[in-house]
Amino acid sequence: MIVPIYKGSHRSLVTNYRPISLPSVVCKQLEHVIAGYLRQVWDKNDWLYDGQHDSCESQIIKVCQDIADSLDQGVSIDAIITDFYKIFDLVPRDRLLTKLTASGVDSRVVVWVREFLVGRTQTVKVGGQLSKEAKVTSEVPQWSVLGSLLFLVYVNDIWRDIEY
Repeated sequence: MIVPIYKGSHRSLVTNYRPISLPSVVCKQLEHVIAGYLRQVWDKNDWLYDGQHDSCESQIIKVCQDIADSLDQGVSIDAIITDFYKIFDLVPRDRLLTKLTASGVDSRVVVWVREFLVGRTQTVKVGGQLSKEAKVTSEVPQWSVLGSLLFLVYVNDIWRDIEY
């Protein structure tokens, strides 16, 4: 179920609401188990690129520390910040699952993730009323426990094509 939370400005615009996902407790717990397993496998295999973060908070802390260190050393800083609008909607599921398989996780977990992503539906609750069930069009569920980790799977190898 999705509950829209008002962010500000004109109430009549859908874009002024943040969708908050309220999955079942069982689903969230299972996602936490799978997420813990993924992190364990990736740590063991040293698979995840060091520059990757699975939360905005850890990325912000790292950037702030880098800026502070550079200022202390009198070094110039150049930064490019990009907001990838609706990026979770654009991740191709088949390629994501191929990359997940290549990350060293058990094939049964890959099958579970595939089933988790396929055929998702949701309802929206506004003012105590529930909408009809609708198909989820995004490939990776942004507001789920696994969403950011699955996105990291997809972009983890992008650093290989960047020259420092």
